[in-house]
This record gives sequence, C-alpha cells and structure tokens, in this order.
Amino acid sequence: MLIISFILGSERDEKHISDSFISFAGAKFNLVQNGNSPNRYIWLHGDEQTARMALDYHIRHFAGLAFFIQNETREIPFKSTIVDPNRIFSRNGSYHALKKFKPGWQRGTLKQALDEIDSERTSFLDILMPGRNGVLIAVHNNFRGYNVKKEEKKSQRTSIKSGQNPRDFIICTYEKDFEKLSTGPYNVVLQNKIPEKDDGSLSWEALRRNVRYLNVETRLGYLTKQKKMLRFIETTLN
Repeated sequence: MLIISFILGSERDEKHISDSFISFAGAKFNLVQNGNSPNRYIWLHGDEQTARMALDYHIRHFAGLAFFIQNETREIPFKSTIVDPNRIFSRNGSYHALKKFKPGWQRGTLKQALDEIDSERTSFLDILMPGRNGVLIAVHNNFRGYNVKKEEKKSQRTSIKSGQNPRDFIICTYEKDFEKLSTGPYNVVLQNKIPEKDDGSLSWEALRRNVRYLNVETRLGYLTKQKKMLRFIETTLN
C-alpha cells in the first residue's frame, strides 16, 4: 500500500523544508521538499551513500522535492525475496527483478507480486514525476568499474571530456538538456531512444512519459565532485 503522511515542518538554512514519507514495493522513502520548484530528485540505492549526502546537501540549498530511500543495501526486501529498486519501473523489469534472486515461485504468486508492484508503481510515479518544465534527477555512485564508456553504445550523442574521469558522468534523455550541459566540464551522454530490452529502470519509464530525466553518476566517495555536478546542472538548466 502507498502511504503518505506529513510528519514534520521545520526551518532549516533559512528556507522552509518539510519532510514526509511514501512507500513503494515495501520500501519507505523520505520526501524532503524545499520551496515550490517542479524539479524532482531521487536516491534509489542504499549502498551509494555519497549520492545520498550530495542530494541531502543539494536539496537544502536548491528548491525541489527529493526522495530518499530508507535502506542500507542496493536491493530492498519484497515478499520472500529482494529486488533492485531501479529495476521495477516496468512490469517486464519487475518480472526479471523478482526472478533474479528467487527463480522458483509458487503457481499464481509471481503474478500477484507483479500486480501489486504495478498498482503501487502508478501511484508512486504520479508523485515522483515532475510537472511541466520540471526535471527528474537521479543520483548514483559506482564502485565496480562501471563508467561512461559502457553507456556509449546505447547513447545517441556523447560529449566525453579528456580531463574527466570516465566514472563521473551525466546521462540525459532530453536533447536540449544535453546540448546545454555538454558545453560544461563534465562527461555527458544523451539517451533518448528506448532500447529493445526494457530493464525496468527509472530512466526508461521517464522517457516513455516524455519526462526530462538526468542521472548524475560519480565514483563512491567523491562527494565534492557530485555536489559540484548537481550545482552545475541546477545553474545551467534553470
């Protein structure tokens, strides 16, 4: 069940910042709102703590609504298994996510689980997706060698900077955002075509909805870098 309960309103950093909670697929998200900007932010993987700290800092200095998952590991518990929360934003993605750690399901139970995620996903995305002129920004960290080179084949345009570490980069789904951001110092790629294989990630759901989406990816531990990248996006696109 999706639950929203406003529990706190406080003054921090001389701005009004309110907190509330929402749940999706058994995971609880803390919502932090600063001002009335249509921009949305989300931190999805509990083991990527640098991204959490970067977003926590950013939402206290710039307007928007930020979603923080309340979890300490990459996967979240759901039913009798665990799933990657960034692989359940489509039914096909949810199917593979549910089967990854639990290949065998009793007859009928897998469909019930998929139907439950489908129902909650709709309500969750109605709140998460930004309004007109807004942008959805996800923050992630990598620590297993993942880098922008692995995104080039599925990108329509790229702007790779020789002086930048390939593990620090921005993914865009809106071409005008790419054009603006590519003039800056950071690695940027454009992915505005839905791939044949839907992995259930938030980026593809945003693209299906014609929502401007950005993924701000840095190495784990590079907090200052990620804060600078978020600030650059904020000042360049707004």
